[in-house]
Amino acid sequence: MDGIRRYLVSEGINPSYQRLKIFEYLLQHKVHPTVDTIYNDLYKQIPTLSKTTIYNTLNLFEQKEIIKSLSIEKNELRYESDTEPHAHFKCNECGDVYDLSKEFPLIIGKTIEGHRVTDQQLYLQGVCKNCS
Repeated sequence: MDGIRRYLVSEGINPSYQRLKIFEYLLQHKVHPTVDTIYNDLYKQIPTLSKTTIYNTLNLFEQKEIIKSLSIEKNELRYESDTEPHAHFKCNECGDVYDLSKEFPLIIGKTIEGHRVTDQQLYLQGVCKNCS
């Protein structure tokens, strides 16, 4: 927990207990959780935790670029601590989201038809190997 505290401070974030636990959760759970998932898992440890605190914390983390949000579905955001560009795969059967190989064409920082690319997201959907 001290390592997470030092990291948040180095990123200009006040390391409250809730922020520490939310960031620790994202580091330990690579399943691309939703706010509801984070809340349901952490509420057991922190009964005073609210969804508003989670939303505000995730927004702060995203502003500081230490996490990313994924909008694979129109009505749900998922979060992850891996901020390096990579693709995602969502299973239409079980709903799990997987990180895919980082070996896909990176165009961040390049110019395409006069447009400078600053972010790149690739989402694929289908049936995962566990559900096939």
